[in-house]
Amino acid sequence: MSGASFPRIQTVTGAVPVSELDGPVLPHEQMRTDTRWGVGVESDPRRWLDEERHIIPEIRALGREHGLTLIVEHSCLGMARDPAALARVSMDTRVHVVTATGFAAEPFSGHLIRHRDVDDLTGDLLREIGAGLDGTGARPGLIVAASWDEIPTPAEERAVIAAARASLHADLPVAAESLELLELLLSNGVPARRLSIRGTDAPAQRKIAETGAYVSVREAEQVLALLDTGHAERVLLSSGVERQEHVAAYGGHGYGRLFDTLIPALSGAGVDNDTLHLMMCENPLRWLSDAG
Repeated sequence: MSGASFPRIQTVTGAVPVSELDGPVLPHEQMRTDTRWGVGVESDPRRWLDEERHIIPEIRALGREHGLTLIVEHSCLGMARDPAALARVSMDTRVHVVTATGFAAEPFSGHLIRHRDVDDLTGDLLREIGAGLDGTGARPGLIVAASWDEIPTPAEERAVIAAARASLHADLPVAAESLELLELLLSNGVPARRLSIRGTDAPAQRKIAETGAYVSVREAEQVLALLDTGHAERVLLSSGVERQEHVAAYGGHGYGRLFDTLIPALSGAGVDNDTLHLMMCENPLRWLSDAG
């Protein structure tokens, strides 16, 4: 959360001054999630992640070798999030972790959103923001807004509007994954600078940046396209770990993909160190804290 003179970011272990965060940030990852069995959608037994014993040494090494300072974890209500596990990861690795409130897409959060109105859903989010998540006292530093398809269902739309209202009340950033949700959040008053949106292709990513929102990207060619159109200040870079098979111990690209693959590709394409620092460090901290 931000303050007038000393902006802070709410992490799973407490509020941290932005001035103390001087290394790279991974702004869109998952470390504890389970969406294997959705209602009304195809099941996927690989769509889960619960691997502290493998994640901890991987993240600890990234902190030691690359100065990784903060990870933003996007698992929310309906995704089997575990703030206590995230706190253990943070304390064991000495890398700060931001955890999320918000409602997953309806196949996974239907029992939480389907029969509730916007006021009820907003109240649910504000209680988590004020009192903490799942009885732990850990407070979220992010609100997730989600839909399964590009066009949200009526229940998902109510949940997204609730996310917008909670964001405005609590001054927290919001993450979503489509132009439709971006438009819904903007139309409900969330400033573009507090939004991080994943787009599916270059035209969508350019539209996101043109609104003033941040664009969450994972591929070098997508970053270069945004840089070519003058949107360096709107880019957020992540490794994109979302399921067990992405973890390095299981042969995946791991949380280190940003450092092992994406940054070398961008450097090789001529992106200078100042621009890399802007995208890896400054942009995510501004999004999270509304500072600067």
